[in-house]
Amino acid sequence: MNTHFGAGYAESWAQDYVIAALGGRTVNQALADGVAAKEVWRAVCVTADVAARLR
Repeated sequence: MNTHFGAGYAESWAQDYVIAALGGRTVNQALADGVAAKEVWRAVCVTADVAARLR
């Protein structure tokens, strides 16, 4: 996330942005709830249109 968003914004985005594919949770909430990091990252990639080279 740091590479895509930048270090400062990545932290804010993970805390504040709610992703429907994660059950209406933020990245931080999903990870805290035990969702696998790979699944969270896939949801971020789709939601934030992350470049293929970073996926």
